[in-house]
Amino acid sequence: MKEFVICYTLENDIKRERIIKESTIKKEDVVQEILEKIEQRKFFLAEDSQGDCWVNSSLIRYIRVNEQKRQKINLIHML
Repeated sequence: MKEFVICYTLENDIKRERIIKESTIKKEDVVQEILEKIEQRKFFLAEDSQGDCWVNSSLIRYIRVNEQKRQKINLIHML
């Protein structure tokens, strides 16, 4: 699994969203998915660990997508 952090720079605010995708998904695929979501909806829900927030698509000025490294947990050491 891959974790991506999407940063939406709005006119007067910055919103972040964390999403988890399959390990075969590329950053470019996530960017395309986000762009399609913005084109199709006037408002959408950005989900984050700190809570959900509504984003007005018309206020978005910049989008950044970062891939985060997920730590693998070795269950044998935990036992």
